[in-house]
Amino acid sequence: MNKQLYPLLIAQFLSAFADNAILFTVIAMVMHSHDLPTWYVPALQSVFLVAFVVFAPWVGGLADNHAKSRVLLIANLIKAVGAGLLLVKVEPLVAYCIVGVGAALYSPAKYGILPELTSHELLVKANSWIEGSTIFAILLGMIAGAKLADYSIVLALGLIIALYIASAFITLFLPARIAKEAAVSSHLIEFGKQISQFFETGRSRFAILGASLFWASAATLRVIIVAWAPLVLMSKSATEIAQLTLYLAIGIIAGSAIVPRLIPLEHLRRVRIPGYIMAVFIGVLSFTDHLLAARSVLFVIGMMGGIFIVPINAALQELGKQSIGSGSAVAMQNFFQNLAMLVAVGAYTYASAQHAEPVVAMQVWQDYFLP
Repeated sequence: MNKQLYPLLIAQFLSAFADNAILFTVIAMVMHSHDLPTWYVPALQSVFLVAFVVFAPWVGGLADNHAKSRVLLIANLIKAVGAGLLLVKVEPLVAYCIVGVGAALYSPAKYGILPELTSHELLVKANSWIEGSTIFAILLGMIAGAKLADYSIVLALGLIIALYIASAFITLFLPARIAKEAAVSSHLIEFGKQISQFFETGRSRFAILGASLFWASAATLRVIIVAWAPLVLMSKSATEIAQLTLYLAIGIIAGSAIVPRLIPLEHLRRVRIPGYIMAVFIGVLSFTDHLLAARSVLFVIGMMGGIFIVPINAALQELGKQSIGSGSAVAMQNFFQNLAMLVAVGAYTYASAQHAEPVVAMQVWQDYFLP
């Protein structure tokens, strides 16, 4: 592996660890409070996603027109500010929205820098390493974050802020390259032109729409599990919910590890097969009421998800580098997939406010929205 990837892997691990620790810290804050409504957790997920949609026309250009390593640094510091606002007891919906702004800025730079650090032949493998590092961080972050938050919210947020700052420092070891000069036209007009240009080929449309449906499904499943696990599996804390979703993360690690051997970029449409399998097993999960069975089903869902999304991410980066810029391509991907996530999670938030059962919501999602 290219040695320049190591600082990126470390920085991404620390930032992803903190991202998931803060998610389960906020979930623990909600579960410890007895006066918050049932729709509050999906609402938190929704406000996090808003920034990805609103700032999409700007963050891709920032990643391509400036050194991506410095964009990563600034994004981590914005996330740290959001965590600090939680620490001083600012309304969680506002503070978590600030974390979302940092994440929206971070994502195009994280994925957009990969084609600058590796060759076409190794791009899927580099994505596999990044996804594996990310999911390993998710795995540890959600468990450590939930356990620490169940013990002390203050300690959990202090650790999260320290991790964001450490990740920002590590990005200083990445090369500072600028992919292209800034556009002179309006960012909104330029973004519209980029969408039109990128959607000219069926391969690009397939990658964008496939990624959007996948992440909409993943985001909705995550918030449904927060309501489903206490109701069906009798989970009583953020730690128990985190331990359950651990198997989903392990599955994604396994899928990300084996996919470079299964689906090269030249055969991208093969990802439809794991997508269909994932949909079937989400339906199976809705009928599961035993802990061991739930863990096994979540592992399979995660593995199929890893096999599905890694080649699509690599294809988007490669296609973007050849056309509108890899950072802009990732920002456009974020716009569509987070818009899909926002609509999906928003729909579930409304359904939850109307007292919809999580099992029914899971079955409806599997029937109508998965690829």
